[in-house]
Amino acid sequence: MNPVQLGDFSIGTGCPLALIAGPCVIESEQHATDLAGRLVQIASAARVPFVFKASFDKANRTSGTSFRGPGLDEGLRVLASIKSRFGVPVLTDIHEPPQARAAADVADVLQIPAFLCRQTDLIVAAAKTGRAVNIKKGQFLAPADIRHAIAKAADAGNARVLVTERGTSFGYHDLVVDMRAFPILRSLGFPVVYDVTHSLQLPGAGEGVTAGQAEFIEPMACAGVAAGVDGVFMEVHQEPSRAKSDAQNALRLDLLPTLLERLVQIHQVVHRPAVAR
Repeated sequence: MNPVQLGDFSIGTGCPLALIAGPCVIESEQHATDLAGRLVQIASAARVPFVFKASFDKANRTSGTSFRGPGLDEGLRVLASIKSRFGVPVLTDIHEPPQARAAADVADVLQIPAFLCRQTDLIVAAAKTGRAVNIKKGQFLAPADIRHAIAKAADAGNARVLVTERGTSFGYHDLVVDMRAFPILRSLGFPVVYDVTHSLQLPGAGEGVTAGQAEFIEPMACAGVAAGVDGVFMEVHQEPSRAKSDAQNALRLDLLPTLLERLVQIHQVVHRPAVAR
């Protein structure tokens, strides 16, 4: 596996567990900046490489009246400010090929949303920017099937790919995470990230919004790290009940330090060299 380098750290085999975290969507410049500052402090204290994530547009909301974000231009301005102020890599998702070039001028990682992971033109456009590409495995795909999406990026000349597991549709309004997925995904030769909070969504189960099960964040995160992932992806909010997107499955900010400490310990045990007998 070739680790993916982002700034002064890499994500992949032999590297520390990485944290990709932030709000689901940019709610305001002040909120995103305040949250980014706290996340930087928490990650630094835990000695964990950190990538700030936030969406400039949530194009797949359950209801057409739901908050979507500030849009491309304003969202990228906010992300650029956070990147400059805190010196951390940033990740954002794109939904249409023309967004790739503009987003790549700011973001270190371009994310392909799970529902769009079969969109060839989108993946190719992201790959051709030269930025790292985080491909989320669709809720409708078997783990090994994501190899075709990876190949689209690689064939476009970019092997700087992360693969993110975010659960598989299981009946109506539910997602499950098959722990077998993590070794399967790792066998493809690219760093694997576990999107803990999105995998705890109950899509469309709320009244015009996505419901969620935030009470399972800790055990699921621990299980994923124990299964060998290279990074964890979490939506974090100071007051999840007031979040404008994914309120029911976001991690409360004050719970992150203890959880992150536990995840680092698990990661170290899992990747400890075997002792010869």
